[in-house]
Amino acid sequence: MLQVTHTPPAVEVGAGAQARPALSVVVPVCNEEGSVHPLVRELVAVLEGIGVTYEIVLVDDGSRDATWEQITRLAAAMPAVIGVSLSRNFGHQRALLAGLQLARGQAVVSMDGDLQHPPELIPSLYEAWRQGYKVVNTQRRDEEVASAFKRFTSRYFYKLFSVLAEVPMAEGNSDFRLLDRTAVDALVNLKAAELFLRGAVQWLGLPATVVPFQPERRIHGSSKYTLRKMLSFAGDAIISFSTKPLRIGIWLGIATSLLAFVEIAYVLARYFRGETVSGWASTVGILSFLFGVLFIILGIIGSYLAWIHQSLQNRPTVIIRDSVNLPRT
Repeated sequence: MLQVTHTPPAVEVGAGAQARPALSVVVPVCNEEGSVHPLVRELVAVLEGIGVTYEIVLVDDGSRDATWEQITRLAAAMPAVIGVSLSRNFGHQRALLAGLQLARGQAVVSMDGDLQHPPELIPSLYEAWRQGYKVVNTQRRDEEVASAFKRFTSRYFYKLFSVLAEVPMAEGNSDFRLLDRTAVDALVNLKAAELFLRGAVQWLGLPATVVPFQPERRIHGSSKYTLRKMLSFAGDAIISFSTKPLRIGIWLGIATSLLAFVEIAYVLARYFRGETVSGWASTVGILSFLFGVLFIILGIIGSYLAWIHQSLQNRPTVIIRDSVNLPRT
């Protein structure tokens, strides 16, 4: 659900604005003033080469630089470029979901705006879609581009997610993909406070294939994903698709009960042998451990309750502050 704070003007544009275009490309951007123009230039060249009607949906996720100004200039020169500016930074996943809600194509490609997702891969994605796949994922092979820390955290996040979640996910899965209209309509109708799109796409269970790619090196700016954002992203992903963390309390409770039983048996055995039992150190240690476990469990429960609370508030996905070339529906 989107909320618009202004009435966009009706527009008549080329590249199939009134009828649904064959292909939409959705790109969330944040502080990418140096990348927007070359990205759109490459996209137009690739899409013209495919020879289908198209639209390019650029979602400005609360940029503080001249990203929006660049988008408006591009939209003025190219009617196939649709731009929306969000009222603040809502986060990559929400900005991407907003773009999917606005996209009208029979097939929709989503990709990042930092030029690390190569536009020249789009024809391969489109061809796979024409073969009948409803979802065409991509898989990063970024040994030469990503840092050792990024590769390590990414590898073990996907391993952990596959263990905890209801749906498996391959290492290197990204938000660079093509979705059939069926998949897009299903995704935008899912109800969640913080939707983890990579997991949601897998959850749909539609016929899918994978196209590997080598990400390009970032030319302008730096990554917007700090360690804090990555941890928050991972937490939202797991909470969205797994209830197993809630069951951790059961197993920890069983384990600590067994340890406590062993400790009690040990103390009683020494007592009946007439030995002096000095239990202050062990008692304090056990209590500290149990309280630590208790607070961990409370934290996990609190995270789920917060997620449920946000979902029940039924807030719009994003607030659109401004738009350009946005067709009326």
